[in-house]
Amino acid sequence: MTVLASFDFVRHIDGLRYHFERDGERHGRPAYRRTDGQVWCIWAPTDGWHCEIADGLVTAHPLNSHGDEPEPPATVWRSFKRDRSYLYDLRPFGSEA
Repeated sequence: MTVLASFDFVRHIDGLRYHFERDGERHGRPAYRRTDGQVWCIWAPTDGWHCEIADGLVTAHPLNSHGDEPEPPATVWRSFKRDRSYLYDLRPFGSEA
């Protein structure tokens, strides 16, 4: 199985992209760090795939996912932080679709 090396989150409302690159492993699965800050996309036994910031606060989850995929699912993700929430598509890096 080929492990995803990097991907983008593309925001639905305006096309803003956040790029993530592989950076080690957590809980036996690949971990990804956003290149412009300390946001991680990881898998954990209790939360499945999710994004979190440095203090462990969960800030996003995939929709339409059973949460146990071997890598972050290429589906719609919902972010939430304070009073804001956005929808993003996870796209393998270089994918324009």
